[in-house]
Amino acid sequence: MEMMGRKAYGFQIEAFSGGVSIDLPQLIECNEILDNRSEIPTPEIALCHPHLKSIARFIPKPVRQQINGPHISPFAQRLDLGWVLIGEVCLGNAHKPNVSSFRTNVLENGRPSFLTPCASHISLKERTNHGGESNQHNRLNAVTKVHKTSNDIGHSVFERTKDDTKCALSFEDQAFLKIIERDFHKDERNFWVAPLPFKSPRPLLPNNRDQALSRLLSLKHTLDKKMVVRENFQEFMGKMLENKHAELAPPLEENEESWYLPTFGVYHPRKPDQIRVVFDSSAQYHGISLNSILLTGPDMNNSLLGVLLLFRKEPIAVTADIQQMFYCFVVQDNHRKYLRFLWHRDNDLSKEVTEYQMRVHVSGNSPSPAIAIYGLRRAAQKGEREHGSDTRQCVERHFYVDDGLISLPTEEDAISLLKRTQKSLAQSNIKLQKIASNSTTVMKAFPPEDLAKGIKDLDLTKETLPSQRSLGLCWEMESDTFTFHVTKSERSFTRRGVLSVVNSLYDPLGLVTSYYKRKSFTAGNIS
Repeated sequence: MEMMGRKAYGFQIEAFSGGVSIDLPQLIECNEILDNRSEIPTPEIALCHPHLKSIARFIPKPVRQQINGPHISPFAQRLDLGWVLIGEVCLGNAHKPNVSSFRTNVLENGRPSFLTPCASHISLKERTNHGGESNQHNRLNAVTKVHKTSNDIGHSVFERTKDDTKCALSFEDQAFLKIIERDFHKDERNFWVAPLPFKSPRPLLPNNRDQALSRLLSLKHTLDKKMVVRENFQEFMGKMLENKHAELAPPLEENEESWYLPTFGVYHPRKPDQIRVVFDSSAQYHGISLNSILLTGPDMNNSLLGVLLLFRKEPIAVTADIQQMFYCFVVQDNHRKYLRFLWHRDNDLSKEVTEYQMRVHVSGNSPSPAIAIYGLRRAAQKGEREHGSDTRQCVERHFYVDDGLISLPTEEDAISLLKRTQKSLAQSNIKLQKIASNSTTVMKAFPPEDLAKGIKDLDLTKETLPSQRSLGLCWEMESDTFTFHVTKSERSFTRRGVLSVVNSLYDPLGLVTSYYKRKSFTAGNIS
């Protein structure tokens, strides 16, 4: 027979009395267990073979004690793991009849035989999921105790829970959560402080200052040729230093481990006048990078589809986001030496190059998203008692990274929830901003600096509400609809050409795709 199995780690069996505990190696868990009592080694079997007689006395008897009863009644045996009952049991006058049969077995080589094939001959094939799915989907992490008594004979020896059908966390994700939960705390300024979650064991980081200096000189050469980029870059760095997201790095002790992050700037296609400085945590030096020794952490994000569907549920829709979400969480003091970077003193490119270090978690680090989402939820949990459980639910269910989208039945509900959520997060120095709504009443309840860009200077009583981008979609606030802007491209009027245009749209809800699937894609009716 052929069966599918799963890798299982960390299982342990224990005697019902608690006297014997056995750690099991890596297992292959199947829905059925192929076993054969006749294959259990006993001293009698060893004595039947001359070359094994010398070890017969070392083989323990599987049965420590046996209790027999009347004819055809069940009997009891005491094993190392407890008592078991064996035999058929009469229930009143009803009894399960014995049925004898003869059958022919087909052996592995294809020959028929009346002999029973060895049930312990197992052929194991590794099979992984396709499409780049995480290995954690095939991994079970559990510790199970087997308590075998007369009451559970015939039942599964593995304990079942309500989480059996859920994907378990990988060992690395468990290690990440253990580190974060242990060291996550608030400082004297009410900022949440989190460590860098290093793998264990890990290699020591080499001194990559020369690499960072080389990258800085290359960056400066580019900035000298592009004055607009230079001004934007300096403006970004100036704000970062002014807001104390970075600080002058203290001198290192001799042979002290550290790491220098190269920097570069990127522009968003829809924001050509705003540059974002990226810290390149994936840059390798001597085959190692900072991200290679950090735990990424579990995916704590809500489902994008779920957030969007809840956003369309009630009549009053509101969007908001967290201001510089990653920068809201401070790095543990002794880990800042791994976030050093080189820049010109006082943000003046004519002055000497000096060493700085980041005080907050940066977007280039692989664990930063998990740390930020974890921290945001901890902040909402902390403020739940004072500001209401619905503020925590708003953060935990209606946010996708730093973007919040929620809908409520009335304008009063929306204003109350937003204001209380703002106050709750503000206690952790987290600012909820860029508020937008399809209701002008909701937006009037907040000061202009809390509203989204493009709405701050509007006369909400007279002017038409503009469109806003939410999670990559264009939301028309006036009509409360999603719209799609198609970039004109020279594609042939064929089925393939139309599908190419449709698939180029970002459409997580499938609104456009489902529409075109109902159309007949022939060259004669495409317009």
